[in-house]
Amino acid sequence: MTWSLTELSGKMKDIDFTMLATHTQGGAIAARPMSNNREVDYDGTAWFFTEESALMVADIAADPKVTLSYQGKSGLLGQRPFFLAVEGHAKLVRDKSAFARHWTDSLERWWPEGPETPGIVLIEVAGERAHYWDGEEEGELVLGRSSS
Repeated sequence: MTWSLTELSGKMKDIDFTMLATHTQGGAIAARPMSNNREVDYDGTAWFFTEESALMVADIAADPKVTLSYQGKSGLLGQRPFFLAVEGHAKLVRDKSAFARHWTDSLERWWPEGPETPGIVLIEVAGERAHYWDGEEEGELVLGRSSS
C-alpha cells in the first residue's frame, strides 16, 4: 500500500516528538529528540529550532544527511502501532523572517525572548523518502529528489 503525502501528514497529527539523527564528525550516528509542538501539517519539510551551540548544528554543517524517526500511538484501545522514518537533507537557517514564520508561542518555554533570542537557529529538513509501518501495512513514499 502506498499512501499519499496528505494521508501521511494525517497520521503524524498526534505525534509531538521525533528523533533527529545526524552523522558526527567521528562517523557515529547521534540522535536527539526534537519537538514539532503538535502542529504538524507535514508537506515533506520539517522545521525545528535549536541552539547554535548544539552539537547537531556542527554535525549538519559537516554532513546534511539526516533521519527523522517518529512513533505514533500504539497498542492503546486497539490502535495499531505506527512508525515513520524520513530520510532527508538538513539545512541551517539563520534568517529571522523564517524564524517568525515557524515560531509558535509554546517555544517561549525554551526561548523566552521569542524569535529574537540570540543564538538560535532553525533546522529545515527536506524529506526525500519516508518509510512507514502501520500495523500490518508498510510502504515507502518518495518525497523529493535525492541530492546525493
